[in-house]
Amino acid sequence: MAFAGNFKSAVTGATISAGLVISAAAQAEPHRYELDPEHTTIAFMVDHLGYADTLGVFLEFEGSFTYDMDTQKLSDLKVTVQTASVESFNEARDNHVLNKDFLDVANHPVMTFTANSGTPADDTSGVVEGELTLLGKTQPLTLDVTLNKAAKYPFGHGRFTLGISAQGVVKRSDFGMTYAVENGFVGDDVQVIIETEAWRVD
Repeated sequence: MAFAGNFKSAVTGATISAGLVISAAAQAEPHRYELDPEHTTIAFMVDHLGYADTLGVFLEFEGSFTYDMDTQKLSDLKVTVQTASVESFNEARDNHVLNKDFLDVANHPVMTFTANSGTPADDTSGVVEGELTLLGKTQPLTLDVTLNKAAKYPFGHGRFTLGISAQGVVKRSDFGMTYAVENGFVGDDVQVIIETEAWRVD
């Protein structure tokens, strides 16, 4: 009987251990996320004549990535922006930004940011190093990223959602966008600002 009891305990223990391993593996599984277009802002700020920064946004975009909450592993990140969707809240300025002096949207209708990894600094912040393709040129872009919240959405779509803030700096001249750089009328450095809610899709 002692043998039977020990055998039963061993089987029970093994079953519990297996369950814990399976549970841990399930929790560590990476998931695919997409940017929620209604709760994502892709913005930029650039100096104008030294007086103040001009703010602009892009209204049409899509993006997705794979992320593992437990290991903080990021992969397959791609964000595609329709350059013609730029909005700086001034029609004359927007028309100028659309032409060859700046975004040249007739010849370059999209810009993309891609990345295959990130470097965590702690549980909620880190750095994502990737590549930005703009005006037919590809240059490195580093984003400082903060994970603001990770939880099931409390209403609406009800999906598990990541709240993310990211910032970086793009040098216009690296992409051949040199208009008004030399005379300092328009800043060469452009601050990139991304605020997004990304929902789990798998």
